[in-house]
Amino acid sequence: MRGRQYYVTGISRGIGRAIAECLLAEGAHVHGCARSAEALDSFRDSLPSGLQSRVRVERLDVTDEEALAASVDAAGGIAGKLDGIVACAGAGVSGTALETSNAEWMQQFEIKVSSVLNLVRPAVKWLDRSDVPRAVIINGVTAHHPEPSMAAVSASRAAVANLGRTLAVDLAGRVGVTVVNLGAILTDRQRARWQHGSPDTPFEEWCAQQAVDREILTGRFGRPAEVAAVVTFLLSPLASYVTGTSIDLAGGSHGRV
Repeated sequence: MRGRQYYVTGISRGIGRAIAECLLAEGAHVHGCARSAEALDSFRDSLPSGLQSRVRVERLDVTDEEALAASVDAAGGIAGKLDGIVACAGAGVSGTALETSNAEWMQQFEIKVSSVLNLVRPAVKWLDRSDVPRAVIINGVTAHHPEPSMAAVSASRAAVANLGRTLAVDLAGRVGVTVVNLGAILTDRQRARWQHGSPDTPFEEWCAQQAVDREILTGRFGRPAEVAAVVTFLLSPLASYVTGTSIDLAGGSHGRV
């Protein structure tokens, strides 16, 4: 991975940040974006000084097609190529199918589906210049096992799963495309759920009970670093024969996230 160039959306927090840190540890150069300038500064400042020179980040919204295209082009132009991209940005909304407004439905489609296209379209010409170009799309297990209380999220993730396969066909022989379906991962989202629903229960106890309720076979939530390790492999030349498929990282669970 040393010297290779990657672009990661949603780079400042959680899973996107863990992926970036893993790529940097492997010697790669990482470009990325997120919406929060404060979070981007925190991410960059937390890195050892020796790694900061291999990071380039920008504040932008992935639903802004022109801004993201300009950022990707700037990243690709630095080394004349991109070796891989990771679509990791996203935010969810709770609500059943009937409770969720049309505006929220469209917003989820924009965040989950359109943002992937906004990244892939400008990246292809730079990926074509790599010897082993890779694209990884972060999705969720609700793509195949919908959560009724997050109807718009689940439906949008199903669309992402479909999109991942069609992109792999469109880019066959050019770019390898893999979708990663996440289950329950220890991020700020899980802490927010705990604080909203069971703040009097210690967080560790809440997580253990949630693992039982969600039928997670490993008996625990996943860690961002575990996701990052798999994604880094999928971006590497070692995964050059992997495309057009999806991988579940859910501890054996197929239920709620």
